[in-house]
Amino acid sequence: MAFFDRLKAGLAKTRSNLVGRASSLFSKPVDDSVLEDLEEILIMSDVGPAAANEIIESIRSKNAKGGVTDLKAALKAEMANLLNDDSGLLMVDRPFVIMVVGVNGVGKTTSIGKMSKKYYDEGMQVTLAAGDTFRAAAIEQLEIWARRTNAQLVKHQSGSDPAAVAYDAVISASARSSDVVIVDTAGRLHTKSNLMDELKKIHRVIGKAMPHAPHEVLLVLDATTGQNALQQAKTFNKMTALTGIILTKLDGSAKGGIVLAIKKELGLPVKLIGVGEGVEDLQDFNSTEYVEALFQDV
Repeated sequence: MAFFDRLKAGLAKTRSNLVGRASSLFSKPVDDSVLEDLEEILIMSDVGPAAANEIIESIRSKNAKGGVTDLKAALKAEMANLLNDDSGLLMVDRPFVIMVVGVNGVGKTTSIGKMSKKYYDEGMQVTLAAGDTFRAAAIEQLEIWARRTNAQLVKHQSGSDPAAVAYDAVISASARSSDVVIVDTAGRLHTKSNLMDELKKIHRVIGKAMPHAPHEVLLVLDATTGQNALQQAKTFNKMTALTGIILTKLDGSAKGGIVLAIKKELGLPVKLIGVGEGVEDLQDFNSTEYVEALFQDV
């Protein structure tokens, strides 16, 4: 199945909750009552109040100026415009250092493995840093991915300082002329300040190993968590100056609207999106494709 088809399938519940419920409004003349109903649907679909308000106010303004005759097309255009930041992972230096953070259970290590495979398929040499030193299983999981993708693995003893692992990985990658370094970190509750402070240390130490690194700090979010994902993003962004989002588990979730809330409230683009368990199911996020998949066949 092509990625667009998997994305369309992954957005099925979001499409039903958002576009499906809004479809009854598309045939009505656009007035304040219709726009109020549409705003309510957007908010209930995890688009969030701020993003919903921006979308509706823009449509309202255009309607006042010349009349919006196609509400569905107007809604698609506003959503695409809000998400329009397909900067992707732009390799600004070599090694290109990516730090991956997130709470427990969102799929961080698996996402790192899929990223490693993606770069390997593009002919690049990858170094993986086993910075989740709290779980021996995480190190073992990363070892498996390193073997699969012919990547170098830098690891220390379980329980050792994760910042030291990250530092050694960047130094080693520089010496070996690796193209990409991906640093795993331990899953942590965004409410635990001591663990969040540790992320600051890892970030700082990576910068000592290589100026201007890490080049990307990506937060892995589980799409099924909806508005809680937004709270996670706000907290992590304060601690580590995030550059983007990896959105996982968008494989039947009813929470796909959360990408608009995150973009509006934090200005953070979704860089990668996962729509299934397969290695090929993690792809660069394309805002136009996302909106098209959301509205497909409605």
